Amino acid sequence: MVTSSFPTSVAVFALITLQVGTQDSFIAAVYEHAVILPNKTETPVSQEDALNLMNKNIDILERAIKQAAEQGARIIVTPEDALYGWKFTRETVFPYLEDIPDPQVNWIPCQDPHRFGHTPVQARLSCLAKNNSIYVLANLGDKKPCNSRDSTCPPNGYFQYNTNVVYNTEGKLVARYHKYHLYSEPQFDVPEKPELVTFNTTFGRKWYLCTKRSQSVSL
Repeated sequence: MVTSSFPTSVAVFALITLQVGTQDSFIAAVYEHAVILPNKTETPVSQEDALNLMNKNIDILERAIKQAAEQGARIIVTPEDALYGWKFTRETVFPYLEDIPDPQVNWIPCQDPHRFGHTPVQARLSCLAKNNSIYVLANLGDKKPCNSRDSTCPPNGYFQYNTNVVYNTEGKLVARYHKYHLYSEPQFDVPEKPELVTFNTTFGRKWYLCTKRSQSVSL
């Protein structure tokens, strides 16, 4: 395994106090770290090896999430590509992807991890949100099966999306956003239409979800 060019000894963790109304406020956490990257290969790794790598990065995120919650943060925003990195082909990224359902299905992965197939990453992120009573915004890859008779369906039979997800303090999936503007990301597909995704929080704000260096905006 290798680490990103971001210094391995450096992690950026910031707590920001935001004003909700004339009197109320809340604390939001923004986190960045040196991602543990997979070894460069043109051959896809096994799903087990992919999960092992992602768990190493989630171990790092877990410490940040716990620290943020202990310091009073209500929500934490984690980086794009933080679980597995960014240099992939369609084939090599596939073992890292999970099927991420529409949040309308009313799902808490921490409590029901097998409802939508093999979703250990979603289950762990959900448990981190639930066990620390904090909203967690994370970035991972979504795979959606498609009909081979559809002219837009990729050769492997799946659409692959760069995706942001949000879990609330109960661990429930409350938002999912497929990135529309891709930048040198041949491993992912552009969604058919751009999505406008918002989610509400228990601390009285509506958030707009996107995928940039700053991944969410409080409205």
